[in-house]
Amino acid sequence: MNQWLERRSASSNEDPRGFNSTHDDSEFQRDRARIIHSASFRSLQSKTQVLGMGESDFYRTRLTHSLEVAQIGSGICEVLRARRENDDFKALIPSFSLIEAICLAHDIGHSPFGHGGEVAMNTMMIQHGGFEANGQTLRIIARLGEFSANHGLDLTRRTMLGTIKYPATYSQVVRYHDEQNGHLALADAIPTDLTNIDRWAPPKCVYDAEQDVMDWLVAPLPKADIDRFFDLNTPDSGHLKTRYKPFDTSIMELADDIAYGVHDLEDALALGFVNREQWQSQVVEPILILNDGTISPRIDEYTAKLFSQSAKDRKHAISWLVSYFIRQIALTEDEGFEHELLRMQVAMEPTAYRILRLIKDFVMHYVIFKPELQMLQYKGQQVVVKLFEIFLANPKRLLPVTVFAEYEVEGPRAIADYLSAMTDVSAGKLYHKLLSPTAGSIFDRS
Repeated sequence: MNQWLERRSASSNEDPRGFNSTHDDSEFQRDRARIIHSASFRSLQSKTQVLGMGESDFYRTRLTHSLEVAQIGSGICEVLRARRENDDFKALIPSFSLIEAICLAHDIGHSPFGHGGEVAMNTMMIQHGGFEANGQTLRIIARLGEFSANHGLDLTRRTMLGTIKYPATYSQVVRYHDEQNGHLALADAIPTDLTNIDRWAPPKCVYDAEQDVMDWLVAPLPKADIDRFFDLNTPDSGHLKTRYKPFDTSIMELADDIAYGVHDLEDALALGFVNREQWQSQVVEPILILNDGTISPRIDEYTAKLFSQSAKDRKHAISWLVSYFIRQIALTEDEGFEHELLRMQVAMEPTAYRILRLIKDFVMHYVIFKPELQMLQYKGQQVVVKLFEIFLANPKRLLPVTVFAEYEVEGPRAIADYLSAMTDVSAGKLYHKLLSPTAGSIFDRS
């Protein structure tokens, strides 16, 4: 059997419960189905993308974002497959089922309350193996997902490998800094002031506990490729960083970048968070200087559509931007790798990527860093911190019976699994149940 279609259950006595087919893509269809029907995927409908739940009916949640990433990922693969110069690589380019499975799974490890919630989770887990959304995604796929008793969602090796954006473990890359003492030993990285936790952002990684999964994922690769794949960059400050990613992951990551930048811009425009003068000075003028030959000649036309009172005009402009970025993506090769799943990559044409960065930075500055939105993020952080503190101090008394059973084996990691699986809504309800005197009932289910 093709090693990239294998599942971890194949090495155990578990019944894989699959349907019979000899067609490779049917295996990736099964992967996609398992992701879509998982509780982790379903919970994304009530997890923050940028804005908090209940602020508006228009903006995106983690679920709608993931669906859009899957659509863009499919579009990238379609464009790549249609180009005659890629004929020799058509068999390698992911099928729609494969790339959609990877894209749909890419955010299932996110905690409630967006990236602020992720920082809060990591703050409470620094001395217990850390918390990072990509690491939690692998943990769900490999351990926690409900399809298999021992292997999570039990996806194929290629689909699982495609979700690995950062192939390094927490202990390999974690490095915090103290102004007085410089780089801290992990044992000395102890958060004390939980009212300001931004300095405790996690490294981009998987967890040490999933090292065996990582070993299984890369087992078919040549040893020299494996060694290089795990190479790290060591910046002057901050966490260490991974250098490489698999071919399929490079497609997913660009699809994520496009969705994140362009669709968050659409949300910002629809909700009136940015104005035309800001857009003109921060995005349009730099684009005109770049003079890319595609966007520059029509930027005034599409600026008018973006700031039109017509939702149809705005959508037309957003769709045009998405199509532009997709068509600027091409296959590349990293000749330092032997295996095609590492050697082949995709990259966006440099000028187009600079334009995408302009849009992402614009949204970051005028939307995400707005004090009003930061207040919502801070509130979510404090909900996560307080719930974690409560359960860590009272595990037997307050954790659900099944979670406490896991706690006795896994320790604080079980609390992280429990809280990160919650939505913004369920975490908020639990917070009020525990801390508001008039909220909650013995008939409530946690």
